[in-house]
Amino acid sequence: MKIKAALLAAALAIGLTGPVAAADKFKIGYDIYFGGNSWSVQLYKEFQAEAERQAGKVEVTYTESELKADKQVANIEDLITKGVDAIILTPISPTAVIPVLKKAEAKHIKIVLLASKIKSKDYDALVTVDDVDFGKAGATWLAKTLGGKGKIIALNGISGISASDDRWAGAQEVFKAYPDIKVVSAIDASWDYAKAKVAVSNLLAANPEIDGIWSQGGGMTLGAIDSFQAAQRPLVPMTAEDNNGYLKRWSTLKPDGFKSIAPSKPTWLGSEALLVALKLLEGRSVPKDMILPVPIINEDSLAKFVRTDLSDSFWANTRLSDEQVKATFKD
Repeated sequence: MKIKAALLAAALAIGLTGPVAAADKFKIGYDIYFGGNSWSVQLYKEFQAEAERQAGKVEVTYTESELKADKQVANIEDLITKGVDAIILTPISPTAVIPVLKKAEAKHIKIVLLASKIKSKDYDALVTVDDVDFGKAGATWLAKTLGGKGKIIALNGISGISASDDRWAGAQEVFKAYPDIKVVSAIDASWDYAKAKVAVSNLLAANPEIDGIWSQGGGMTLGAIDSFQAAQRPLVPMTAEDNNGYLKRWSTLKPDGFKSIAPSKPTWLGSEALLVALKLLEGRSVPKDMILPVPIINEDSLAKFVRTDLSDSFWANTRLSDEQVKATFKD
C-alpha cells in the first residue's frame, strides 16, 4: 500500500528527526497502532492534519506499534521517558497496556484512548463511537431486510480488539431477537479483503443457501461480493462500512437491486482525539468517555458520500480538506 508506506515514513521522520518545538508547546506522543489497512492510515492522517492546524500549540512525537501489543507497551515506555505531556493511543490489547498507562498517570501524563477501549479506568479520555451500536445498526437492517429469517455469514475484524468484539456483541444482541436468523459461521477476517474472500468462498461451497452477510468492514464485504460473483451466486443483502472502494461498488450494483447499508467509524476521530488532549492540557473539562453517534450511509444518502474521483483507499467521513483528500487519495 503506497499511501500507507509514505504516510508512516513521514510520520516517523517528523517524530524522530524534526526540529525541537518551542518550550511552551505541549509535547504530544501519538502511537500509530497499525498501518496495515487504509482506515488506520487515514485515522493517522486525520490526526496529522489536526496537528498541523495546531502547530502553534503542539510538538508531536510519533511511534509505530505494527499491531503488536508488546511493541505498543515499549513505545509508551519510550514516550514516558521522553517526557511528553499527553499520549494518544489506540489500544491493541484491552489489558496489556494497563500497567504502563498507570506509570504514565503517575508522571501526570494525560492519556487519551482513540477508537478502542481498555479494561480499566486508567485514562483521562476515550474518543470513539459506540461500536455496540455500530454492530446493532447493521444487524437490525439485515434482519429486517431479510424479513426476520434466513441463513447468514458474519465477518468480524480482529478478535481481542474492542471495536471488533463490541460490534459483534451488538449484532448478536439483535440476532437473538430473531430466532429464525441463523448464523452459519462467524469468521475473524481481520477487516481484510483477501481473508474474507477465501472464508466466504469456502462457506458458499459448503452451504447451498446463504441469505445475507453481516460484515463490520468494507473490504471484507468487497471480498464477500467477489466470492458470490465467482461462485455465480446471486448477491444477497450485505452490511459494510464507509470505505470508498466499497461505496463505488455498491453504487455500481445498486441499479441491479443490490441492497446494503454502511455504518461508519469516522476517521476524523483522529482529529478529535488531539483536540480533546489539548483541552485536557489546558485545564478544560472533557467527558471521560466521549462516545459519539454512529454515522450511517444508506441507499438514500449513498450518492452524497461516494467519490468516483478518489481512490478506493479513501474513507468517506473525514475532516480533511478537499485539497488534502485529493492530494492523498487522487485516483
